[in-house]
Amino acid sequence: MTSTTTNIFGATSTTEEVLSGTDLRGKRILGLTTPFGFHSTATEVAAGVDLTGKRVIVTGGAAGIGIETVRTLALAGAEITLAVRRPDAARPVAEKLRQATGNAALEVRPLDLSDLRSVQSFVDDWTGPLHILVNNAGIMAVPELEKTPQGFELQFGTNYLGHFALTLGLHRALAAAHGARVVSVSSIAHLFSPVIFDDLGFDFVPYTPFGAYGQSKSAAMLLSVGITRKWAEDGILSNSLNPGAIATGLQKHTGGLKTPVERRKTPEQGAATSVLLAASPLLEGISGRYFEDCNEAELLTKRPADLTGGYAAYALDTENADRLWDVSQQLVRGIGE
Repeated sequence: MTSTTTNIFGATSTTEEVLSGTDLRGKRILGLTTPFGFHSTATEVAAGVDLTGKRVIVTGGAAGIGIETVRTLALAGAEITLAVRRPDAARPVAEKLRQATGNAALEVRPLDLSDLRSVQSFVDDWTGPLHILVNNAGIMAVPELEKTPQGFELQFGTNYLGHFALTLGLHRALAAAHGARVVSVSSIAHLFSPVIFDDLGFDFVPYTPFGAYGQSKSAAMLLSVGITRKWAEDGILSNSLNPGAIATGLQKHTGGLKTPVERRKTPEQGAATSVLLAASPLLEGISGRYFEDCNEAELLTKRPADLTGGYAAYALDTENADRLWDVSQQLVRGIGE
């Protein structure tokens, strides 16, 4: 069945166009490029974008590139919820952002993505439409195997499964926006591991910090593919991204950022691709893709030693996306029902 939807910018697209990765004129876009690049900032990407009246959630919106994502979308006029694990620490950040942007419509709500009970509580408290969901929060390279309160490996549970449950629970709100966008913040580290369906919790495969992190980030990319396949008729678009190497609290388990200085980004640059996928009209009708440096990434046949960019086919594979969606529904059963 083909349906026509109008996105948050007022442009229309059909279900068939979204599922095939075409643009609004029905033309397949391979290697989608934009005027922006490695050095572009979130402010530059959002220039001229008006999000007045649009409602946004940014997970982890009070730290790292989350702050710059919120700042930029707030300057564009959006009403934003910072969904965070530590609300007390986030409130002063939100107040500074209100003062800096002149946008009073910023609020802080508690959300611990590692605990599905917290996700359920957040979903239960949400009312009304949701135009943009930025699944930004994450943890990286936890040294030893740890589990969530529900027994899932901590990085998979936090970076992916908590976001899956949140997104699933907010499905009706996203559909009510008539053209919503879901942004999945992934990483170049997805090249370290596909989703290991037969051993998601490392009960047999030896645990490694970056193996687990890589699996969680491959899963984040597959979430966007799944949304594209499952929810296109609701007018919901989703893309994933690699923000680049940015010195933030994310590296607390790795002794700081190890990337060569010339390949590092500022938080303002790191948030640029997130903002592009969340708010730019350049992405009208585009869904199920993976971006880096504000452009669509290239498919790799082998992981490069220097991890300079690109993506692995397994992380955008439609069969993998369908399988992960089905497995995840069972794991988070009850959320949003």
